[in-house]
Amino acid sequence: MIITDMHVHSAFSSDSTESPEAIIETAINKGFSYAYFTDHHDMDFPVSKEEPDMNFQLDFESYIQKLLELKERYSHKIEVRIGVEQGICPPTAPNIAALSNRYPFDFVIGSSHLTSLDNGDPYHPSYYEGKTNIEAYREYFMSEVENVKLTDGFDVYGHLDYAVRYCPDKSFVYRFDDYRDIFEVLLKLLIEHGKGIEINTAGIAKIGFAHPHIEVLKLYKEMGGEIITVGSDAHKKEDIGFGFDIAKDLLKNVGFRYYTVFKERKPEFIKLS
Repeated sequence: MIITDMHVHSAFSSDSTESPEAIIETAINKGFSYAYFTDHHDMDFPVSKEEPDMNFQLDFESYIQKLLELKERYSHKIEVRIGVEQGICPPTAPNIAALSNRYPFDFVIGSSHLTSLDNGDPYHPSYYEGKTNIEAYREYFMSEVENVKLTDGFDVYGHLDYAVRYCPDKSFVYRFDDYRDIFEVLLKLLIEHGKGIEINTAGIAKIGFAHPHIEVLKLYKEMGGEIITVGSDAHKKEDIGFGFDIAKDLLKNVGFRYYTVFKERKPEFIKLS
């Protein structure tokens, strides 16, 4: 089995109410070797009047203090590892590395929830106004390329095709070949910079396949990519470890023999059984 969930959110994230203790207890009950926390921080996130509590600003001091306390409290049962999910878009990317390096993180996910600070969120239908669906996706993927050029303040890039979750046109078919040219550049940059990607199993429930699409995984492997983590993107304890059997089969089918965990920002490779 896969020994840990590398992408988990607690009540320190704006969009979760799950206690850190419940997450750790769930990881123990599932037989995991480590309990990771990767709570959200999106620098300068544009807060809407409709959802004022969704500001995605992480209280780093309280977060670190609490997790260090829990790390000590549970040390006889499981190893707690401290991470963060840094939301990145081109205007904020140059400031990410200093923030990531300021705290004793084991693991930093870089992810794109926005392409800009002004109507750049594919979650909102307005993002698609005035452009075709293909143009909207290409804009999103191109912003990821720009982010990788602007910062190295992360270890893996999360849910690379996150935008695919939210296209308002449900009849639209996402075809990888429409974006292959961008992914070739994106993956090349990630590999050259020593960064990895994740299999994010939340996509299985939301759009029928894990992020990123299997064709992206194949291309990453063909290009020599080796660093790949597995995370559920859970925001409640019941979803921790969701879809990991599928993720394991994906890795094997694409040709990976190992997956990756991180400690003190350094990759550790775990052989697939």
